[in-house]
Order: sequence, then structure tokens, then C-alpha cells
Amino acid sequence: MRLSQLVGQRIKEAPRDAQSASHVFLIRGGYCRPVSTGIYSLLPLGQRICAKVEAIIREEMNRIDGQEILMPVVLPAELWEESGRYQSVGPELLRFKDRNDKAMLLAMTHEEAVCQLARTEINSYKQLPSMLYQIQTKYRDEARPRAGLIRVREFTMKDGYSFHASQECLEAYYARCHEAYERIFQRVGMSECISIEADSGMIGGAVSHEFMAIADCGEDTIFVSPDGSYKANRECAVSHLVYDTSAPLPLEKVATPGTKSIEDVAAFLGVEPSQTGKAVFYTDSEGKLVFVCIRGDIEVNEAKLKKLLKSPQLVFASDAEIEAAGAVPGYASLLDIDCAKIRVVVDRSFAESANLVVGANEADFHTRNFNFARDLSEAARAQIQVADIATVREGDPCPVTGEPLRMLKGIEVGNIFQLGTKYSAAMSCTYLDQDGKAKPFIMGCYGIGVGRTMAAVIEQNHDEYGPVWPMAVAPYHVHICALNIKQDNVREVSEKLYADLQAAGIEVLFDDRGEKAGFMFNDADLIGVPLRVIISPKTLEEGKVEFKRRDSRDKEMIDVDRVFSYLTEAVAEAL
Repeated sequence: MRLSQLVGQRIKEAPRDAQSASHVFLIRGGYCRPVSTGIYSLLPLGQRICAKVEAIIREEMNRIDGQEILMPVVLPAELWEESGRYQSVGPELLRFKDRNDKAMLLAMTHEEAVCQLARTEINSYKQLPSMLYQIQTKYRDEARPRAGLIRVREFTMKDGYSFHASQECLEAYYARCHEAYERIFQRVGMSECISIEADSGMIGGAVSHEFMAIADCGEDTIFVSPDGSYKANRECAVSHLVYDTSAPLPLEKVATPGTKSIEDVAAFLGVEPSQTGKAVFYTDSEGKLVFVCIRGDIEVNEAKLKKLLKSPQLVFASDAEIEAAGAVPGYASLLDIDCAKIRVVVDRSFAESANLVVGANEADFHTRNFNFARDLSEAARAQIQVADIATVREGDPCPVTGEPLRMLKGIEVGNIFQLGTKYSAAMSCTYLDQDGKAKPFIMGCYGIGVGRTMAAVIEQNHDEYGPVWPMAVAPYHVHICALNIKQDNVREVSEKLYADLQAAGIEVLFDDRGEKAGFMFNDADLIGVPLRVIISPKTLEEGKVEFKRRDSRDKEMIDVDRVFSYLTEAVAEAL
């Protein structure tokens, strides 16, 4: 491709709203352009890269016996009503009516559509296991799109769905897909992409893993043990905290005027926040009050709490709702609360710590030395759910090794789920077993964001001047910069090298515009092609051309008659 004909301008200034390297360079380099908030057009450079990512994905999915299909983006609402998600998913699902007043939606994921397909096309255990995948447009009406292609509303995604007759078969295939994902992210050039335990969220299922590209701009928080044996998203991470198990001391009611926060109470009484108990009130998606108790220095992990309560939404309760339950806002406690009338969830840090300072259920008073097992009756404890609902912090002890956990930021580029029969049972998606009995498929689900993967590759492969594309996904393999191209010898050598490389199957970008060197090199850095050849009158006088790699500032002089073989060998070695 001649750069003079390439559609997509380089831009000198970064977008005002850009906060990540990928957002800056994708816009400045002419890879994509915004159409609306969270909606982008891909220009030729961006499309070439995404096509290469898709090709790698296809190779790896076919390698594990995947069969490619294509399902529609627009789906009838009745399919999602069958699964129950039409009502349960919030405003991020874009619902509309067609001209016949039929309820429709734009698919953000295709579990329902693939179940509809499977129940007509896969009918016997003899066809199992089976995996169907597609690379298709999705739409999620994000409230806060950000970071360019990292969080958008319209996006391209590879989603795959496997069908099995047994849990053991699903687990075996899930492991194969996990390995395929590791290969995909390694092949596209991610320097650090780790698989972590994750919460299944809206998709559901018992087991889930996310593939996280480590990057400072990542939205997800990850906890990793120093040796890498434990890795988990903050939404489901656990730690192995050691709790105070001192002998219980007598309960003591103390005046604490005007001290509602944990920090104020701890300072007033001269204790550490870890020696206090915190009371948090929520209302769930059904409007019921939930009373949560946790150690004062630890935050409630709302993702864990939602999963425990089976409530997709939690909001903080009002003072009036708290008072209606018999508690005093800012001074609430399990003491003197009828636990049979409201739902109470207690974190292990609260239940297993001795002698905590807690509210006294009286304004301006707290109680010292509360002990969960001693100070609540057996009947009251029977009404309380004790569970891990704590947010892990950096430095907390790893549950596997006991070593301090590291906290990292990551971009979720892929996820895989063991769905079980969540969708197949709800949608009567069944097969006939060996005895001729109809049974719901046991399913798995496997997704990769294509545009997000491109952005994540930039986050891990860039310098201050632009992207440093790995050869496997680079828009071109070689970039020829012809300086003073109007001179006959420069044009002749450049044109011949351009033609020879193309004939050899090398993807070449030829800067034939005749621009000044600084302008040309700035553009070359923004485009980020791995190998660069600079042809100028000065180097040709010595029978040489200048060669440099995008990931290095070093330069090398190569004989003109050697440059073709040198470049073809360098490309072959990198691919």
C-alpha cells in the first residue's frame, strides 16, 4: 500500500477525552474514528489489525474442533423471555419494537440464539460434544463508555458455545479452550495476559475465568500471589486473614458522642479500625432490607454480596428504612435486633474476631468487646448468614501461600464460563441420550473482544511516539520511507524493493509522499510497522539503505543488494 493512497490521517494532537495510550494512538494514528459516544468506525489500518486477530482466533477455535456460524444481531425478545434475561438484564440491553410492534433487541451476547439453533440441529448424544462459534457485532448500551475501544457500546466479539452430555465432558473441553485462549493471546503479542478466577455475573454458571491483559489503564483489579499460584478478580478474590481470637472481655457500653464513622469511633476510643465492627444496610432488588456486618477496616464486596443474595441490584438503605428495622443509623448493632424480621449477613471477619467495638443501637453510644458467638443467642445466630463478603486488599495474605497479595490492573480481553444447564433447561434445549430420553445440554461459553484485544496489545506495546506492533498483528510487515523520492535513484530502488517484497508475500507500506524526514518518521512511529527501511540519496551513495526496528532506536546500514533477503528473513523469523 502506498501511503499517499492510504485512507486515514495521522493527527498531531491527542483527543481531549483520551486517558489511555491505546485511545490516544488509535485516534492519532488513523486506526479508528468516533461516530458517536462508544461507537467507532475502523479505518484501513485498524481493520487490517482486527482481521489478523480474527484469523488467529479462527485458527485456534478450529484447532479445538469449533465450527463457525453466524447468528443475527437483531433478535426477537421472546427468545430472551424464554431464558428469563429479558426482564432481569438492565438498561444495557437495547430493546425496541419493529414496524409490526413486535418486541426486539440488539444482542449483547448470543446464548439464547445458539440454544434456539442447537435444539433444531443437535438432537442426539452421538453429535456431542459440539462447539459453535461466531465473530459478530454486539451491542451493549454502556452508561459510561471510556478509553477508546476498551469500553464501547458497539463491538466485535468472538463468542463460542459448547454442548455436552456430561459435566466431565464439559470440564475436559473447558480445559482445551482455556489452553487455546492462552495461545491466542500469546500469538497476538500480549506480553502479560493472565487467566484468573472470576465472578460469572450476568452470563451465569458455576465456574468462570477471565483473561486479563495487565495494563495500568485496566478497569479490573486483580490479586496475584508472588509465585502466581493464586490469581483472582477483586469481585471474587479471597484472602487468609488472621483474626483476633483473644479471650472474650465483658461487654461495656460507652458514650461516643457524634462519632458515626469507623475512623471517628476508633480515634475517639483509641483503638485500631480492625478492632471495630461496621454495620452497612442495603435494600435488594425486591426492596427488602439487608443488614451487613463486617470488620471496620474491611470494605463490603458488593459483587460477592449480590451473588450470595441472588440479587442483581443493591442500593444503600435510607435512614428511615434502617429505623423501621429497629436500628439507629450510625450506631446500629446486632444487639437488640430481631434477626428473624430482616435478612442479616455477617462476614467471617466480624463473626470470628474477638472483642469488637460495635454500635449500641442508641445514638451517641457504642459497645466494647462484642463477641458474635457469645453475645447473640443460638436462635439469633441461626437466622444469620455467615459468609465471605469481604473486599481483598493489597498485602492481604494469599489463601494458598500466605504471602502478601499483589494488586494489578487489567483489561478483560476474554472470558470463559461453565454454564451447565442454565440456558438449555430454561429453553427446553435438549438431546436424546443413549436410552432415548430427552436431557438438557450441559453448556460452556467462550468470548473474546476483538477491538478490545487490539487496544490491549497497544497498552502493552507502545512507547511515547506510538504503537510498537508485534509482527503477527501489525498492519504491515515492512515500512519503506523514501526520502527525496523525486531523485531517480531513490525512486528506482524504492519501487523495486516495494515490488519485490510484495511479490514475495511481504506486506509493505510505502511512504511515497515526498514529505520531509521528520514528518515522515513521526507518521511511521504512529503507524508502528515492525521493520523500517529508509532510502535516501545519502545512503545510496554508499550503496546502502538504513534499517531499524520499531522497538529499538538503533540503526543499521545494509547493502542495497542484501536488503530484500534481509527483510524477508526478518519477517519469516518474527512470524
